Amino acid sequence: MAAVTEARRAPGTAVRWAVRHGLPGAYLARAARRGDLVGRLLREPAQRIDPHPVYEALRAQGPLVPSGLGLVTTSHAVAHEVLRSPSFRAGWDRTLAPRWMQWAMQLSEDPDARGVGEPPSMLVVDPPDHTRYRRLVSRAFTPRATAAYEPAVQATADSLLDRLAGRTEPVDLVDAFAAQLPVLVIAELLGVPVDRREDFLRWGHAAAATLDPGLPFRRYRSAERALREMHGFLRRHFARLRRHPGDDLVSQLVGLPEEEALTEPELHATVMLLLGAGFETTVNLLGNAVVLLDAHPDQRKALVADPGGWAGAVEEVLRHDSPVQITGRSAAADTHVAGRDVPAGTRVTLLLGAANRDPDVFADPGRFDVTRVNAREHLAFSGGIHYCLGAGLARLEAVVALRSLADRFPGLRVSGQPVRRDLQTLRGFEQLPVTLG
Repeated sequence: MAAVTEARRAPGTAVRWAVRHGLPGAYLARAARRGDLVGRLLREPAQRIDPHPVYEALRAQGPLVPSGLGLVTTSHAVAHEVLRSPSFRAGWDRTLAPRWMQWAMQLSEDPDARGVGEPPSMLVVDPPDHTRYRRLVSRAFTPRATAAYEPAVQATADSLLDRLAGRTEPVDLVDAFAAQLPVLVIAELLGVPVDRREDFLRWGHAAAATLDPGLPFRRYRSAERALREMHGFLRRHFARLRRHPGDDLVSQLVGLPEEEALTEPELHATVMLLLGAGFETTVNLLGNAVVLLDAHPDQRKALVADPGGWAGAVEEVLRHDSPVQITGRSAAADTHVAGRDVPAGTRVTLLLGAANRDPDVFADPGRFDVTRVNAREHLAFSGGIHYCLGAGLARLEAVVALRSLADRFPGLRVSGQPVRRDLQTLRGFEQLPVTLG
């Protein structure tokens, strides 16, 4: 029966891949062959290791540059303006697509194949829906609520580090610590069983991969299978919490009164985003931080001597090697940006990793400096109404994790070659071998 069901899904999967990834990937590959810098950035594997030379080549062309992906900016000022402007929307108006594409997308629509980059995900919808979704979950992420999580975050970090004590062989820090900490924290917040954490990590990686344009078919198919598993789990989880609600955020969402209740697709999209975003950013942030501090031992030593500097260090990691490198907006109306007319429907790609190294804002921007006074001006958590809801929690987890790691293992060093994730939108490490010292 499962094989028959999979076979029935196959044509829809192929159509969804073709519209969302196959055609965009082919277009970007062609642009890359013709020398288009954005095409190179998104299609050449080498750029995933170090995208900054391409960023700087684009910066030299001006604050808002035509490319194979519409307009693109490396400018902090332009990105800041677009993220906050009511003239731009996060979502994409499908009615602007060719009629055949609209037909193909409608024909292949499947709620169980939706990822975090598709409506009704809060990530890509606009007011009034975005306002409604965000209001329902924001109370769990206020500064006061976030501060209250610190004892649990610290206890989780201590428990994970206890398991590593005495290890003399190289350890994959992503697998053993950086991924485990945030997934355990978000699992508790959402009332999901912590014994499913390996599934959550797998599902989160699958959802994250779909944010990159031009995924190969096999990888997209694998991601879609994982998304289906996640949707299936969420259906059972919601049913369980309706019968036996707890004090967690999801229990509150499934128990909303009828006049406020989310539809089933909205509930799936909201919890899926909270679950995935709840650890994806932090995993990447922690890995990037460990590698940067390993390359700058004098700064790491200063932080160990003065633990009050960890919060500033986290901001500098976010700026210097942003976990989210790329986002985009579409012009909702004819507008004007950086001296250029931007017609309604135009897509503007914001290279956040480049904006966070804009020399007009950050002195000597390629230098990593944990004492940088304006590091927090970065755009790593986006901006405007779509500013990352969990930014405070990610910061807290990073400070607790890095401080605890340095206290427990002051001799920790990167050992061997870290492996970057094969993604361009999200930047982090798949594997990070370290010796604990």
